Amino acid sequence: MKEDYYTLTNYLHNNNFITYAMEDYLEMLYRETLTKNTLTITKLSALLHVKKSSCSKMISKLKNLNLVNSNSLTLTSSGLKIAKYLYKRHLILTDFLTKLNKNNFSLDQVEKIEHFIDPLTLKNIQKLLTHNII
Repeated sequence: MKEDYYTLTNYLHNNNFITYAMEDYLEMLYRETLTKNTLTITKLSALLHVKKSSCSKMISKLKNLNLVNSNSLTLTSSGLKIAKYLYKRHLILTDFLTKLNKNNFSLDQVEKIEHFIDPLTLKNIQKLLTHNII
Protein backbone atom coordinates (compact mmCIF):
# COMPACT_ATOMS: atom_id res chain seq x y z
CA MET A 1 0.00 0.00 0.00
CA LYS A 2 1.44 3.35 -1.06
CA GLU A 3 1.12 6.15 1.47
CA ASP A 4 1.38 9.81 0.64
CA TYR A 5 2.95 12.05 3.24
CA TYR A 6 2.17 15.72 3.70
CA THR A 7 3.19 18.57 5.95
CA LEU A 8 1.11 19.27 9.03
CA THR A 9 -0.32 22.33 7.30
CA ASN A 10 -1.81 20.14 4.57
CA TYR A 11 -3.38 17.85 7.13
CA LEU A 12 -4.81 20.83 9.02
CA HIS A 13 -6.71 22.13 6.02
CA ASN A 14 -9.63 19.89 6.70
CA ASN A 15 -13.09 20.06 5.21
CA ASN A 16 -14.84 20.92 8.46
CA PHE A 17 -17.01 23.99 8.41
CA ILE A 18 -15.95 24.98 11.92
CA THR A 19 -12.46 25.86 13.07
CA TYR A 20 -10.63 24.50 16.09
CA ALA A 21 -11.25 27.77 17.90
CA MET A 22 -14.97 27.45 17.18
CA GLU A 23 -14.86 23.97 18.67
CA ASP A 24 -13.44 25.41 21.89
CA TYR A 25 -16.22 27.99 22.11
CA LEU A 26 -18.95 25.43 21.44
CA GLU A 27 -17.54 23.06 24.04
CA MET A 28 -17.36 25.83 26.65
CA LEU A 29 -20.90 26.98 25.86
CA TYR A 30 -22.04 23.40 26.40
CA ARG A 31 -20.12 23.12 29.68
CA GLU A 32 -21.88 26.22 30.93
CA THR A 33 -25.23 24.82 29.79
CA LEU A 34 -24.60 21.86 32.10
CA THR A 35 -24.00 24.18 35.06
CA LYS A 36 -27.14 26.15 34.18
CA ASN A 37 -25.24 29.39 34.76
CA THR A 38 -26.18 32.48 32.82
CA LEU A 39 -23.41 33.25 30.40
CA THR A 40 -22.19 36.63 29.23
CA ILE A 41 -19.46 37.61 26.78
CA THR A 42 -17.41 38.80 29.75
CA LYS A 43 -17.69 35.45 31.53
CA LEU A 44 -17.12 33.41 28.35
CA SER A 45 -14.04 35.43 27.44
CA ALA A 46 -12.67 34.89 30.96
CA LEU A 47 -13.33 31.15 30.82
CA LEU A 48 -11.49 30.87 27.49
CA HIS A 49 -8.80 33.43 28.38
CA VAL A 50 -9.49 35.60 25.34
CA LYS A 51 -10.29 39.29 24.87
CA LYS A 52 -13.95 40.27 25.02
CA SER A 53 -13.72 41.71 21.50
CA SER A 54 -12.36 38.40 20.15
CA CYS A 55 -15.09 36.53 21.99
CA SER A 56 -17.79 38.79 20.52
CA LYS A 57 -16.45 38.25 17.01
CA MET A 58 -16.41 34.50 17.42
CA ILE A 59 -19.93 34.41 18.84
CA SER A 60 -21.06 36.45 15.85
CA LYS A 61 -19.50 33.87 13.51
CA LEU A 62 -21.18 31.03 15.41
CA LYS A 63 -24.51 32.85 15.19
CA ASN A 64 -24.04 33.23 11.43
CA LEU A 65 -23.48 29.48 11.19
CA ASN A 66 -26.70 28.94 13.17
CA LEU A 67 -24.83 27.22 16.01
CA VAL A 68 -25.60 29.87 18.64
CA ASN A 69 -28.98 31.57 19.10
CA SER A 70 -29.07 35.14 17.88
CA ASN A 71 -30.72 36.53 21.01
CA SER A 72 -28.61 34.80 23.67
CA LEU A 73 -25.43 32.88 24.37
CA THR A 74 -27.19 29.55 24.04
CA LEU A 75 -26.70 26.77 21.55
CA THR A 76 -29.13 26.06 18.74
CA SER A 77 -30.12 22.43 18.18
CA SER A 78 -27.35 22.14 15.55
CA GLY A 79 -24.85 23.74 17.90
CA LEU A 80 -25.94 21.51 20.75
CA LYS A 81 -25.42 18.36 18.68
CA ILE A 82 -21.86 19.39 17.76
CA ALA A 83 -21.06 20.65 21.26
CA LYS A 84 -22.20 17.40 22.91
CA TYR A 85 -19.83 15.46 20.66
CA LEU A 86 -16.97 17.87 21.41
CA TYR A 87 -17.56 17.57 25.15
CA LYS A 88 -17.78 13.78 24.96
CA ARG A 89 -14.56 13.73 22.92
CA HIS A 90 -12.87 15.79 25.62
CA LEU A 91 -14.04 13.47 28.41
CA ILE A 92 -12.93 10.32 26.55
CA LEU A 93 -9.47 11.74 25.90
CA THR A 94 -9.16 12.98 29.47
CA ASP A 95 -10.07 9.54 30.79
CA PHE A 96 -7.69 7.84 28.36
CA LEU A 97 -4.69 10.06 29.06
CA THR A 98 -5.31 9.99 32.80
CA LYS A 99 -5.22 6.20 32.78
CA LEU A 100 -2.31 6.05 30.36
CA ASN A 101 -0.09 8.67 32.01
CA LYS A 102 -1.29 8.42 35.62
CA ASN A 103 0.39 11.21 37.62
CA ASN A 104 1.77 12.82 34.48
CA PHE A 105 -1.68 13.66 33.12
CA SER A 106 -1.75 17.02 31.38
CA LEU A 107 -4.89 18.89 30.36
CA ASP A 108 -2.99 20.74 27.65
CA GLN A 109 -2.33 17.40 25.92
CA VAL A 110 -6.07 16.74 25.80
CA GLU A 111 -6.70 20.24 24.46
CA LYS A 112 -4.17 19.72 21.68
CA ILE A 113 -5.10 16.16 20.71
CA GLU A 114 -8.86 16.64 20.68
CA HIS A 115 -8.75 18.86 17.62
CA PHE A 116 -6.85 16.32 15.55
CA ILE A 117 -8.34 12.97 16.49
CA ASP A 118 -10.77 11.40 14.05
CA PRO A 119 -14.09 9.91 15.15
CA LEU A 120 -13.06 6.29 14.44
CA THR A 121 -9.93 6.54 16.59
CA LEU A 122 -11.96 8.20 19.34
CA LYS A 123 -14.54 5.43 19.16
CA ASN A 124 -11.80 2.79 19.43
CA ILE A 125 -10.25 4.54 22.42
CA GLN A 126 -13.67 4.56 24.05
CA LYS A 127 -13.95 0.80 23.40
CA LEU A 128 -10.58 0.24 25.07
CA LEU A 129 -11.74 2.23 28.08
CA THR A 130 -15.08 0.44 28.24
CA HIS A 131 -13.41 -2.97 28.19
CA ASN A 132 -10.80 -1.88 30.76
CA ILE A 133 -8.01 -2.70 28.35
CA ILE A 134 -6.15 0.38 29.46
